[in-house]
Amino acid sequence: MSSVTVEELREIEGGLTSLLEPHGFECHPFKIGWYNEQVSKPFVLPYHEDTVAFIIISTPSMFEKAFIPFLASADCLRAKQQDPVDQCMVRHFSAVKSNYPELDIETIHDFETTPNKRPRVLVQTAGHVSGAVRYYQRKDLLADPWSPEKKIYGVCLHPVFGGWFALRGVAIFKTLICPDLQKKLPREILATEQEVAELLRRYNEHWEDWSFRDVITPKERYSEEQKEYFATKPAERLALIEKLVASV
Repeated sequence: MSSVTVEELREIEGGLTSLLEPHGFECHPFKIGWYNEQVSKPFVLPYHEDTVAFIIISTPSMFEKAFIPFLASADCLRAKQQDPVDQCMVRHFSAVKSNYPELDIETIHDFETTPNKRPRVLVQTAGHVSGAVRYYQRKDLLADPWSPEKKIYGVCLHPVFGGWFALRGVAIFKTLICPDLQKKLPREILATEQEVAELLRRYNEHWEDWSFRDVITPKERYSEEQKEYFATKPAERLALIEKLVASV
């Protein structure tokens, strides 16, 4: 176990940003203890509370900067039985580990599950405790408009991209601790409880129309090609993939 200063951690963050940003990703640090305080026992990560981790976020430009080039690659052809977006994420998460060969890094993707089908990591919670995004949940409402038995899922907003982003997973630097890293609170993106209720309503009742992503005006949205891709059922995406590959 090695202890790093905040300045040394910022150097690591800068290196990760240099690696990921050209491909349409962001990374934000947090401590495992901050995450573990917010989750129930089955989701606790088995590391020292000061262990350094990063949430990795794909921005709207990831589709053009990372995914389409991946589709045209040999890696994609070899992994054609697996979800192409997931495999693209595997490639870029692997690059994180390769960039720091001297460090013991565990990467966990948003699509990974345990044998009992639980997510291996709750990426929305990780994103929130890093301060990168605001995780809005039913418990944020004093006046709950739904019946108690109705399940209402929470949703994250990005301060720049609104809902036009994705939380792709975490990179845990297993042997690095940073006791002095101070917690960064997420920005309060919505001003009123009514706005929070409207966001949750759109996300839970009308998620397919994309409107929850526009509850604030984003700096950038998904391209029309990206919206078409994600709106198409996975089994029906082959023609789209062939068109995207031909565009490279």
